[in-house]
Amino acid sequence: MNSTKMTQHFTKYEIARIIGARALQIAMGAPLILKLKEEDFEKINFSPVKIARMEFDANVIPITIKRPLPKRGDAN
Repeated sequence: MNSTKMTQHFTKYEIARIIGARALQIAMGAPLILKLKEEDFEKINFSPVKIARMEFDANVIPITIKRPLPKRGDAN
């Protein structure tokens, strides 16, 4: 799992927000996007944050970031 490609598009704060939001969804009972085996769950100790990180690294989380556009200067 390589998140290098993803970090070029998101700041570290955006990554933390995406993973945190998805981990909260998983902790509240949302269905998982990735298919994981029982051994995978045991290896990561059933951690919602680690599951969310795996989904982020696989680029399957359907969350987008809205950034404000820069303001244009007056052309007077």
